[in-house]
Amino acid sequence: MIVRQALFEGTIHPGREGAFRAYVAEKLMPLWQAFPGVREVRVLHAVERDAGAMPFAMILSTAYDDREAQAQALESPVRYESREMTKGLLEMFDGHIHHHVFELSQD
Repeated sequence: MIVRQALFEGTIHPGREGAFRAYVAEKLMPLWQAFPGVREVRVLHAVERDAGAMPFAMILSTAYDDREAQAQALESPVRYESREMTKGLLEMFDGHIHHHVFELSQD
């Protein structure tokens, strides 16, 4: 299984935390769940971190059967729709997003 994570490195604007979470739940989650071939979508919202650790406001984790399924999802129209919708989320966020792809061990 392939897991792709989008790490939102940075901070949510003060006082916008609730609006940020609601935007994710109401506008983005339905799109992410509609990616073709996606097996699992998880959103992790930051609660606390070690002293001195980089802040991550959120992590989006999506899982696919294999790299081919992930590639199809990333080329799908709904992925581009979600990228456009994410612009509204970024109005409440200072930082940047980077992506990492992992192979999930089945052992």
